[in-house]
Amino acid sequence: MNPRRLFLATITLAALSVGLPAHADALGELQAFLKNVRQGKATFTQTVTSPLRQGETAPRVQTSSGVFEFQRPDRFRFQYSRPFEQTIVADGQTLWLYDPDLQQVTIRPQAEALAQTPAALIASAADVRALQDTFELSNAPDADGLRWVQALPKAKDGQIQSIRIGFQQGRLAALDILDSFGQRSQIRFGPMDTQTAFGPGHFRFQPPPGADVIRQ
Repeated sequence: MNPRRLFLATITLAALSVGLPAHADALGELQAFLKNVRQGKATFTQTVTSPLRQGETAPRVQTSSGVFEFQRPDRFRFQYSRPFEQTIVADGQTLWLYDPDLQQVTIRPQAEALAQTPAALIASAADVRALQDTFELSNAPDADGLRWVQALPKAKDGQIQSIRIGFQQGRLAALDILDSFGQRSQIRFGPMDTQTAFGPGHFRFQPPPGADVIRQ
């Protein structure tokens, strides 16, 4: 899968990542997020691991980090700082991708861009029941100190093979997405601030002067 498309799958899931009281199992944690979480801000680290190619002895790994902010149901911002700066903003109608090194802004209709990934439904679903039309949901075995929900897309011809959502003591702490080509994207979140309100226009994006704007 194209890394950007895999990223779009992860960002829609990331809009769930805040802390709430612990529940009996991971599915209970997921239900609480979907019903109660409206906004948040956290640091993140993302690791993308590609499958081995012929002749390779070790997988290719790319690691990046930054700050994630969201306001449900349809606004978010990923501000990458390492290893390269990059900004991705969804303002409710348009998805903006800004690459400072290239001085280039790519824009796409938000609904069209996120509709390409089954994970997009999680950002707007009202509860777990709404997700069950698209995913087979189950509690996965505990691992790495986390409780995990496994989500398997019911459509077998999509780009996502499986999704795992990890919780730690009532806080959603991790996302693990495996695509149909064997590429894995893992996101780990720091503590999330869910109390500070975002001001009007916080999720608007204005292309910098001189940047090339490309519509897709």
